[in-house]
Amino acid sequence: MKHVKGRLDESILVCVYYGLNGERLIRRGHKMATMLDCPLYILSVDSQPLDAFDAEKSGYIEQWKNLSEELDVEKFILVDNEKRPIQKVIAEVAKNYGISQIIVGQSAQSRWEEITKGSFLNVLLKEVPFVDFHIVAVQRPTEDDTYDTYEKGVRAYLIKEQDNFKVAFTCPKYVSIEGIFFKEIGTDFDNGIFKFTYNDKMHEIHISEGLVTDKEKLPQEFTSPLRQ
Repeated sequence: MKHVKGRLDESILVCVYYGLNGERLIRRGHKMATMLDCPLYILSVDSQPLDAFDAEKSGYIEQWKNLSEELDVEKFILVDNEKRPIQKVIAEVAKNYGISQIIVGQSAQSRWEEITKGSFLNVLLKEVPFVDFHIVAVQRPTEDDTYDTYEKGVRAYLIKEQDNFKVAFTCPKYVSIEGIFFKEIGTDFDNGIFKFTYNDKMHEIHISEGLVTDKEKLPQEFTSPLRQ
């Protein structure tokens, strides 16, 4: 059962598109919603139907859904197979859920970057005139923004080799763990982080030269010596 929010006159909508910036935006929205004690909604829009999503898109959607559950988000809204302009979709969602504040990320690789252009912003303001907009710029990585030091995530697998687990990028005959691998920028080795879902929770482990460095974080089911 969700926590009853203290302020129902305020509600926040975070607009996310594929990329690592999405998780930061969701957490930013969660901080604001926690301070205001108000509902938080997450919106992602795609012109393709859900069943046509590739592994990378599906991976991000899965991560955001799990993060939304972890943070007790009121609702994760995915609008797929959408041919209308983005501002029309945002306006519709804002009206349907009584949104008072909208958070959008500015990124050179993000579809949402158009919102920072004057003409688009003016159109959006006309569509949603009574909402406050927060344009979050992408900043240089800090200790709290480590995800910016990684490349775009790719589908990968952890396979067991004797006492170690190594990352592979083609589906092996026997798959131990399937997830998303984020490689560190500027390295020739498979160094980075591997994220996967287990028992409806998101897990993250570190990879160094293709091998798992913190096996203790893996579910016991996968590290059991009886597992083949």
